[in-house]
Amino acid sequence: MIEATLRVVARDGLSGVSHRTVAREAGLPATAAAYHFKGIDDLLTAALTRCMDEDTERMRVLAAETGEDALPKFAALLAWVVTEPGHLLAEYELYLLAAREPKLRAPTDRWMAALADFARQHTDDPVRVEMLVGLVDGLLLQALLRDEPPTAARFEAVLRTALGSGRGRGP
Repeated sequence: MIEATLRVVARDGLSGVSHRTVAREAGLPATAAAYHFKGIDDLLTAALTRCMDEDTERMRVLAAETGEDALPKFAALLAWVVTEPGHLLAEYELYLLAAREPKLRAPTDRWMAALADFARQHTDDPVRVEMLVGLVDGLLLQALLRDEPPTAARFEAVLRTALGSGRGRGP
């Protein structure tokens, strides 16, 4: 049902989500979503949590990697993410919901912490770490607005510039 919720959010926005529309999208009886999720907030929270937890796990795996392959792999991941604009749009709609609802911020906090952990593998400059966390969201949001999303090579160039050279404090 979570995938069905994401498809509804991608197509119709948050206002299009109801137990009935999600159940229909999932090919289930109209009461199925209400049976599993007490309210729409529970359904949206579950969708947000799953998206953020999946993204967080991908970042944790990348943060654990050392060496020159980590940045190209991260850039390739970003390039892959933008190939599914509907899913990405749904994630950001849910992400913005967390901005309105502080009780939903735990999953988004985990995502931002995973991005920061990745950045710390490449710089010890706290400003560059903070910059990377904001930059990734900005790059992904802007990719939704473009007819031609950035390539992995472009993402990598931006990441390298943002993180500076080596592990130093930056220029």
